[in-house]
Amino acid sequence: MSSRPLIGVSTYLEAGVRWGVWELEAALLPTEYPRLVRRAGGLAAMLPPDAPEHAAAAVARLDAVVIAGGPDVDPARYGAGRDPRTGPPAPERDAWELALIDAALASGVPLLGICRGMQLLNVALGGTLVQHLDGHVERVGTFGTHLVEPVPGTRYASFVPEGTAVPTHHHQAVERLGRGLVPSAYAGDGTVEAVELPGDGWVLGVQWHPEMDRDLRVMRALVEAAGAAEGAGAAS
Repeated sequence: MSSRPLIGVSTYLEAGVRWGVWELEAALLPTEYPRLVRRAGGLAAMLPPDAPEHAAAAVARLDAVVIAGGPDVDPARYGAGRDPRTGPPAPERDAWELALIDAALASGVPLLGICRGMQLLNVALGGTLVQHLDGHVERVGTFGTHLVEPVPGTRYASFVPEGTAVPTHHHQAVERLGRGLVPSAYAGDGTVEAVELPGDGWVLGVQWHPEMDRDLRVMRALVEAAGAAEGAGAAS
């Protein structure tokens, strides 16, 4: 790989963030995300919420896109009423990240969704979500672990062929799969823990948080796909 692929990672947009003498609205991202990208051989670029019409131009400058974890997807995005246990909406982030997903899918730029990102990928393709399930959050604000088993023959299984204990913190999950998506890993209770789009493109969503783990295989696979796409583009 001649250069480090540029991996765009979506961010939070939060009011009242404090650092030093300041308390301001901030676009922020846990440092584990760019650290994971760097450890896997990529160069991270933050993608704070912007006007959705600018998403295609942003994606065109990137070698891959990561939709990061975060707040619950607004159930109105998949035609559902709000469960009282669903968190408050993040409309700017929903709109921006859905536009990033659409742009990545349209252009063939490799795409990884992490936790909320996997759920939003499913919604972008017409799927729905279970708004609350128990047993996947050990304690609010603390990552737990549980075992996920890959589905043989999937892209995910090609680089993680064995069952793996993964860091997890989520209370929502895939209900109806979006168009074209197939499950590529399950939890022991049958919850879909990873989804992907079969075919030549590289599109994967994982319900857990690889940025909180030492296992680089998911991010390394994305970076390698980004590098391959970058090389193909330079050759054409």
